[in-house]
Amino acid sequence: MHDFCFTYPYGIVLLCGGLVGFLRRGSLASLYGGVGAGILLLVAGKISLSAYHKGSNSLLSQILQTVIALSVSWVMGERFLDTGKVMPAGMVAAISVIMSLFYAYKLASGGNHIPKKQNTS
Repeated sequence: MHDFCFTYPYGIVLLCGGLVGFLRRGSLASLYGGVGAGILLLVAGKISLSAYHKGSNSLLSQILQTVIALSVSWVMGERFLDTGKVMPAGMVAAISVIMSLFYAYKLASGGNHIPKKQNTS
């Protein structure tokens, strides 16, 4: 599975969660953190998808995705431990830990698998 296949939905979840947190509670931290992380993930996903279409990997996007997922895991994990609230802190922390593990695996395994083009001669 390619990183961008999960990065787009993950980025959208964080972006929407940040917007909802701001609109419902007036939380600027949700707005900046959620929307900022979501937008950065969407940009990283686009970079990764563009590199894939060119037949290469983007180490920059893979590192960016991993750092963002680890950061969100840390922040939301601490918030969950402080408040004990499963929604949203526990759920976002759990999703972010899973994504961190996925991104770490992709980094360790050399990135996206790029299929070799076959000659049709």
